[in-house]
Amino acid sequence: MSAPSGVWDPPQAAVHESYLEVPYEERGLTADNVRNRLDALLRTTNSYLIQFQQAAAQHNSTIADKIRPFIQARKQRILERRNVVASIGLPMKRRDEAPTTYTLPGIRRKPQIVMPRVTGAPFVPEPTLAEKEYEGILSIIRGMVSVMERSPTAFRHLREEDLRWHFLFQLNGQYEGRATGETFNYKGKTDILIRENDRNVFIAECKFWKGVGSLTDTIDQILDRYLHWRDTKAAILLFNRNKDFTNVIRQVPTTVAAHACFKRAAGHRGETEWKFVFRNRDDINRELILSVLAFDVPREP
Repeated sequence: MSAPSGVWDPPQAAVHESYLEVPYEERGLTADNVRNRLDALLRTTNSYLIQFQQAAAQHNSTIADKIRPFIQARKQRILERRNVVASIGLPMKRRDEAPTTYTLPGIRRKPQIVMPRVTGAPFVPEPTLAEKEYEGILSIIRGMVSVMERSPTAFRHLREEDLRWHFLFQLNGQYEGRATGETFNYKGKTDILIRENDRNVFIAECKFWKGVGSLTDTIDQILDRYLHWRDTKAAILLFNRNKDFTNVIRQVPTTVAAHACFKRAAGHRGETEWKFVFRNRDDINRELILSVLAFDVPREP
């Protein structure tokens, strides 16, 4: 872009962080002289700014026509080179790190179901939730808890079933309405259930902490009433409104490990989330994953 005017004599000033410094050196300066010079400087500056705006607008209106031939020429060269490569007949390997042009964000998703490999046609394999997808569901639950922690006044009056619906809203936003609440399954109604092709892939129960006995009862409830032999992924969302949350999380792993169906610990995330391997109540060789997530939710002041 060329200069906006044939006469190029813009105002001069020293540019500082938050102001301009314009030196005036003259004997016998008066307030009127300084004011007149300042007004003249502002008029000149505004005049140059207007010229720059007009020149920029004119330049921008023609830049597309100026650039398009260069882009078309480059595109033609690339196509010609690809045609040469294709005519050779040798396979070309794409770089793994090569970026794609555009990737749509995964706003809604379906559970990634892993079907066990089978050899006989009559047998229909049972769907199991991929470990990555299982962690994704737990991540959505953690995100909802972060919302609660950032907006405590909005959640301090909610009951157990009200909190459950907030988790369901978030899960359904990702899993296209597959998450349901208070759904009859096996011998009872579970709080959170995600289904795929009429099969359960994730089951969760929401409970307020009322002591170690309550946690043991919840585990029994899940194993006895909610988990069928086919169900292998479950979670307990443990809400605490007591003051001593440290004492609560200290008791969780020992209480779970004391259960008759407990087999082994399978890791933990921070101080408030644990993953355990249990056996099916009626089949010692059938293992399932049970995660326990403890949250300190807002309480009445």
